[in-house]
Amino acid sequence: MNNKSFLLSTLSGTITYFLLGWLFYGTLFPDLYPPSEQSETSLIFIFLGGLFYVAIFSLIYTKWASVSTFKSGAFIGLVLGFLYSLSMNFYMFSTKALDIEHFITDVLVATVSAAIMGGVVGLTIGKSE
Repeated sequence: MNNKSFLLSTLSGTITYFLLGWLFYGTLFPDLYPPSEQSETSLIFIFLGGLFYVAIFSLIYTKWASVSTFKSGAFIGLVLGFLYSLSMNFYMFSTKALDIEHFITDVLVATVSAAIMGGVVGLTIGKSE
């Protein structure tokens, strides 16, 4: 694994993913995850959560999948993002009433976000090699 590619792709992907989260969840679909009345939103935890999520993609792309283009990164990101978002939404709705519109919207938003982020990760790897 090329450490430089891993670090740069993780950084660029994290910035992209963080901004997409702000756009989708903070601006376009703020009702998907409304702020809790009991606590403040921690941007540092949101950033760190994104960082480690992107690190998984960067690790897979650099070590096992040899991804180095936006197109291939976006496709793999689409598939992984879709499966991960389905998994997480099933977990989340295991303890509350199913809102199918919320479920589908969140899966689509998370899938598109992961595809774009995956494309940026793949492109960064290709440019840094």
